[in-house]
Amino acid sequence: MTSTDNTIGFDRPLESVRVLFELLKFRLASLIAFSGAMGYCLGAKEVDLGKLSFFVLASIGITGSANIINQILETDLDKLMKRTAGRPLPSGRITVEQAIVWAVFLGVGSLLIFGFMFNLSTALISLLSLVLYGFVYTPLKRVGPIAVFVGAFPGAFPPMIGWVAATNHFGLEPGILFAIQFFWQFPHFWAIAWVLDHDYKRAGFKLLPANGLKDVDTTIQIMIYTLFLLPIGWLPYELGMTGINSAFVATVFGVLFLAQTFHLMRSCTDKTAKQLMFGSFIYLPIVQIAFLLDKL
Repeated sequence: MTSTDNTIGFDRPLESVRVLFELLKFRLASLIAFSGAMGYCLGAKEVDLGKLSFFVLASIGITGSANIINQILETDLDKLMKRTAGRPLPSGRITVEQAIVWAVFLGVGSLLIFGFMFNLSTALISLLSLVLYGFVYTPLKRVGPIAVFVGAFPGAFPPMIGWVAATNHFGLEPGILFAIQFFWQFPHFWAIAWVLDHDYKRAGFKLLPANGLKDVDTTIQIMIYTLFLLPIGWLPYELGMTGINSAFVATVFGVLFLAQTFHLMRSCTDKTAKQLMFGSFIYLPIVQIAFLLDKL
């Protein structure tokens, strides 16, 4: 690195590593990897900690690769938003060429782990998830709320990928895990889109449903998708995947999550939308942890 070059280089390795981890959104990727690990543990008859560690590593890698592709395609748009202007690419702390190399390394390495250590189905679903998120969802964000629907598919794949990695077969069980995370994403994403609506409009992102406004019509759509979580959250117990305790946990937190949508419907304020956003952050990991503990 020279005095006129702010991109990563071998003379400042710690800073370079920090930038690379920031670019792959390590914290977000780790949360998604946890969701996949939950599916793996639910599907496995006996959990091999060594294989589980490699699964988590590959999950972080494939998610990070998708995140990097998203940022590469949106570099100029990220410069327009306060929330994203300081990211590595728009701030010039890494070049697009360096980001591409990092994304390819993470993506190819993760797919090889999935394919050789687990099975071909796991690798193919992971590849589909990468393509949908990076190359379909990303450009659709400026088209309309259809982007949220498309993005919900790769966002819901992780627990299903985990189950398939452990069992090498599809079925109703991984479909239920997929459905829970699929329907959860609509209140989650739309609450975020509500809170960040002004910033998103700077980049031309159109993510809110209905008429695209922060009004009752939008809250009704949020409520409808949240409502689906109540019966779906009970199905793992009905299929014998988990016990009755986690079914009650899923029901209780589903009701609390739904109550937040009614609160947003009454007030239609940024404050209640932010409360719903944090509620979504709580709901999914609590329910998934309950599923794991119930099986154990």
